[in-house]
Amino acid sequence: MSLPFRKKGVPEVGELVVAQVKKVFDYGAYADLLEYENLEAFIPWSEISTKYVKDIREILKEKQVVVGKVIRVEKKPTKIEVDISLKRVMEGEKKIKMLRWKRLQKAQKIIELVSKNMSKTLDEAYSKVWSKFEKSIDPLSILEEVVMRGPEKLREMGIEEPWAKAVYEEAKKHIAIKTVKIRGIAKIVSYKPDGIDRIKKILTEVKNAFASSSIKIDIYTIGAPKYRIEIESHEYRSAEDAFTKISELIEKLSKDLEIDLYSFEREELQKG
Repeated sequence: MSLPFRKKGVPEVGELVVAQVKKVFDYGAYADLLEYENLEAFIPWSEISTKYVKDIREILKEKQVVVGKVIRVEKKPTKIEVDISLKRVMEGEKKIKMLRWKRLQKAQKIIELVSKNMSKTLDEAYSKVWSKFEKSIDPLSILEEVVMRGPEKLREMGIEEPWAKAVYEEAKKHIAIKTVKIRGIAKIVSYKPDGIDRIKKILTEVKNAFASSSIKIDIYTIGAPKYRIEIESHEYRSAEDAFTKISELIEKLSKDLEIDLYSFEREELQKG
């Protein structure tokens, strides 16, 4: 449940926080703020539920994880007092916060594993890697982009080797990127003496058209004159756009190269 890298300082009034209940009393409960370092919060009895509660223990139990909204922060000479409300958190806010919390846990766990694999301390991992992540509202999304693009993304963020390579290799073990695949069948016929070369030129141009993009294009021969063109992308819209671009490109090149017969039709759609 605990995070290897916790925030220092205090939350702001109005901020949503994840807390774990540690003590329940008739007048309220105390909980640890799981995202913050050595900080607890008080949940007043009146802020637990919008409904009448006869016994606070009907709703709150020790070790229970809750989402609260900060309603008071007071810095005193000897301690910092934080009050949070459960009843002021909308159901939609709660779901989003818990989703982000789970993603934060996963992202930090990956970096923690990297530090162990490299025989480095958590302080070193924070300094070299996590300090570049912590301002992001969703650090796991950075690691997802790293899996798609490679360690270059980390280098752009100022993360040095061998940390960049180690994070990339560890992230690949724990993050599976969902993709969308669209397949089309291209039928290209040429009766010219150099017809095979013309057809190869078209297929090569189609593949090269996406060489610098995140879209993956694979072309297979399924028996002349038919060729399967597979488009793989992380977004349905971009896969559809690529299909349209390929269709237009095949038409243009076929006319330019005086191809006798050509067509490009969708075969199937698969989400993976």
